[in-house]
Amino acid sequence: MQPVGAVQHVFEWFYAHGAVEPTTGARFFLELLYLNAESFQRIVDAFAQACPDSLNLLLLDNSGAHTAQRLILPANVRLVFVPPYGPELNRIERVWRDLKDALAWLQFPTLDAQQDSLATLLRAYEAATLQALTSTPTWLRPFMHWIHSEVILHEARI
Repeated sequence: MQPVGAVQHVFEWFYAHGAVEPTTGARFFLELLYLNAESFQRIVDAFAQACPDSLNLLLLDNSGAHTAQRLILPANVRLVFVPPYGPELNRIERVWRDLKDALAWLQFPTLDAQQDSLATLLRAYEAATLQALTSTPTWLRPFMHWIHSEVILHEARI
């Protein structure tokens, strides 16, 4: 016989999205409730508006939201995809790990309280810290050359 529980677990979540320029520590973060093609379009558009004076490369995994056919890229944004099973090639993953470590054992009474805590942590990052987290390790530099080559090939096809 199984005991009857008096508690119903309810799960809520949100998604933090971000981009960091590894050489300067400049950053762009956005929190949304969903990750789908429509929300990713909002992210790309907001990112393009936040960084209008440069050509911006977003290094991404192959999520369905990132590869949606209906995605319309602004003129100043290009997408570069890391190979499957290669999250260590995406530099922002080290920022996400740092944030997860900071939040791991904290309990929040509401989702809003958790979002506020995350926003505080994101605002507290100094450029030098983000540079250190997203810089390219020596062993990874040959792969970054490959990624750069892929961007040039993609540009030639456009």
